[in-house]
Amino acid sequence: MKIFASFRSLALGLAGALLLAGSAGAAEVRVMISGGLTAAYKELVPEFERLTGNKVLTAYGPSMGTTANAIPIRLERGEPADVLIMVGYALGDLVKQGKVVADSRVDLTKSLIGIAVKSGAPKPDISSAEALKRALLAAKSIAYSDSASGVYVSTEMFAKLGIADEMKDKARKIPATPVAEIVARGDAEIGFQQISELRPVAGVDIVGPLPSELQKVTVFSAGIATVSKEPDAGKALIKFLASPAASAAIIKSGMEPIPAGATN
Repeated sequence: MKIFASFRSLALGLAGALLLAGSAGAAEVRVMISGGLTAAYKELVPEFERLTGNKVLTAYGPSMGTTANAIPIRLERGEPADVLIMVGYALGDLVKQGKVVADSRVDLTKSLIGIAVKSGAPKPDISSAEALKRALLAAKSIAYSDSASGVYVSTEMFAKLGIADEMKDKARKIPATPVAEIVARGDAEIGFQQISELRPVAGVDIVGPLPSELQKVTVFSAGIATVSKEPDAGKALIKFLASPAASAAIIKSGMEPIPAGATN
């Protein structure tokens, strides 16, 4: 009943916001979103559509990189967008480039990097940095993403562990595809990615988050694209995703909601 009341209250607030903005009828909100928040987003969008009457059209892709579906590349191609949901510092880069309205940014969630193995495979000891180092040296193959978690793992974490040279021949970047899919197929013994991106994929077991001394917290943020044709409806969607009513789905996906007004 509390969840229903929360959604009902939010519906009134969203409807009011759209009316005040002069919105007439339903809008089509075009969203570009990276993997980290996708599981919670897919659960929440139908409720947003029901509450507002708006239709959400979604394009998926990494926050960075040069693959065809990466969000910066989509924007360069001139694909339409109202809302961008992606790694916070990558969104910040788009603000600097004039592609995101600066004062529209809202930090939504914090996400931890996790480690996965194929379902049923022995789980390595990752209880400390030294234990993880031993596990990585013993593994035959390692996979990491081409987005924020993979950038950190490949350019910082391996170096912190003193094994950067040893990882060159057996650790590989996975462009655009969820790392857990590579692990589930048996093409890598160990995979690194945001826990919220590992969790939805069948065929893997999540060993746990990186040891605290190695962990890198990633913030996922949303903003309005400067090319937006529906900025008010886009702001309503961001408000919905940042609301307490969205918290349960975000937590279930393996992420931590960021309270409104918090600085990160």
